[in-house]
Formats: sequence, C-alpha cells, structure tokens
Amino acid sequence: MSGARLGFFTRLLDAAPDGCRYRTALAQVRAAEEHGFASVWVAQHHFDRDEGGLPSPFPFLAAAAVQTDRIALGTGIVTLPLEDPVRVAEDAAVVQALSDGRVQLGVGSGGTPSAFAAFGRASEDRREIQADHLDVLRDAFAGRGIRGSDLRLNPPAPDLAVRLWQATFSVEGGRRAGRAGDGLLLSRTQPREPGQALHDVQVPIVEAYLASLPAGVEPRILASRTAVVVDPDRLAEAWASADHGMRRLTRTFLGQDDTGDLADLARLTDTHLGTVEEVVATLAADRTLPLATDVAFQVHSVDPAPEITLRSIELLATEVAPRLGLRTGEAAAAELRGLTTTETAAV
Repeated sequence: MSGARLGFFTRLLDAAPDGCRYRTALAQVRAAEEHGFASVWVAQHHFDRDEGGLPSPFPFLAAAAVQTDRIALGTGIVTLPLEDPVRVAEDAAVVQALSDGRVQLGVGSGGTPSAFAAFGRASEDRREIQADHLDVLRDAFAGRGIRGSDLRLNPPAPDLAVRLWQATFSVEGGRRAGRAGDGLLLSRTQPREPGQALHDVQVPIVEAYLASLPAGVEPRILASRTAVVVDPDRLAEAWASADHGMRRLTRTFLGQDDTGDLADLARLTDTHLGTVEEVVATLAADRTLPLATDVAFQVHSVDPAPEITLRSIELLATEVAPRLGLRTGEAAAAELRGLTTTETAAV
C-alpha cells in the first residue's frame, strides 16, 4: 500500500433532511482537505434515498470547489448510460474551470433496472450505451467536435481527457479501462461468492488492467473501502450505529444471510471499524490495497454520527495513513492535477 494517495468517499447518507445532508457532506470535504486528503469522491444515485443521497453530483462538486483549494474532486461514479454525455462534459468542464483543474471524472454503467426505465433506457443495453457515451466524452474533451459536428466544448477542458476513470466489477472491465488508458475504480460492494475475500476478486481485475495499459501510461487505481476509526470511548456507539446499514449491505448487495454477529458481518462486508490499531490491522490484510494508487475511505454502511465521521477523517489522516504508507498533503493532491512540485508552489 506504500505510496497510495489518501482519499475520502461519500454517498451522502447522513440521517437528516436533504439540505442538511449536503451541508454535512461539504463540512466533511472541508475537513478532508484540512487534514491533507488528496481527493474526495461522491457517488450518484437516482430515486432511492437510502442507497445514495445525490442524483446530481456536479452542483455539489461546484459547491465543494469554492469551499476548498487543493483537494481533487471526483465522481465515483456518474452513471453514464443514463446521462446525456454532452451535458456531462459541459457540467464537468464548468466544475473543472471553477476548481482550477481539480476534477476527476469517474463513470460507470451501473444503476438499477428501474432507474433505466425512468430515463427511457433499457438496462440490457447499458454496455453499448456506455461505450457510445464514452466516445462522445472523449471527442468533446479532445476538441474533436460534438457527434461529428464542428461544435466545441465551452468552456474547453482538454485535461479531462486524461482524468477519466472507469468503474467495473469484472476482469474484462479492467481490460477495457486499461486499453483506454483510463483510471480504474474498484468498489467495496464488489459481488463475490460467500466466504470469498474482496481482494481475491479484485486482484485479478487489477492485473488485467495493468497488463492492458498502453506503454508509457501511468496506472491509476482507486480502491474504495469502508473505514471508521473511533476513539475507544465511542467504540460501542459506533458499532451500534453500524447494525442497520451493515445488515442491509450484507442482504442487498452481497445476497447473504444478515442475521449473524456484527463482528462477523464486518469481516464479510470488508467493513473496517475500530480503534486506530484495529483498523490498521484489518486494512493491512487487504491484498488489493498495495496495488492501488489511491485508497478512498467512506463511512457507509456504518453511518455514524457526524462528529464521529469528522473524527474518523482526522484519525485516518494523522494515525492510520502514516502507519500504512498512505500519502497525504499538497503534493499528493497536486499529482492528481498533473502538477509538479514547483508548479504547486505557485498555485
């Protein structure tokens, strides 16, 4: 894991009205930057408030852009088959300009079948639509015109052509991302067989990605993980807050029995919950993480009180990251922008 950049990920699921959710998440983004996180990533979910609280990531990232200075702002993910790719390109370009070049654009073909129907799309066509929409994005960012026209993206955002990341659950998806020279996004909700470790499924995806990268293209591999680091006096409270979400994750995402002991379900769902020493120990056993260039931690499906989340952000940066070799600070954030140390000093 040595050398990977530290990131923060949120699905905006705090138990509060929507406006409060967004303001709480913005406070977490500011805290992540304050403590030296290199990146922040937000998920997009349509319709199901309990799965994710943000259907439109770019307005949120625009708000984050004006409240921060250094931290990279990523989508993890935009469900590209459901979106007009021209609008995605335009929205991303506006946030790119507003943030002075801090956008990382993660896309994927996920989403529930009911969401596809609501957007007038067929779920079974998602892969073909994704490929077509990616072509539109690449042409728009590269200034090649929009769908064969002479129209050009405004504002222009040529850097976003090399800020694309693809999410996947499959080895073939890893190959596709690698062949394109895009980044690779790996999720903690990766489907797997009962008793199968997350890294047993994800390491082959990473290997396929690395083997497919064009010569001279640097790998970009982000692994998303659930980690809540707690002071000992709040440990019992954190475990209690995890009961509902962890059981739901076990049942709905993994399709497995959710009636077991919470500690067993934490191992089953790769939830890293505990003191600094406990979280360091469980993360150190994850064989995907040494292959990653970026590791982004979320509190879901533990969903603790907001003050515990803020404290976890602090402990991840100050205590966990140094012990695992995760990198923080301005230089780590600047790498995602493609800036050198000299250029960073001038920003």
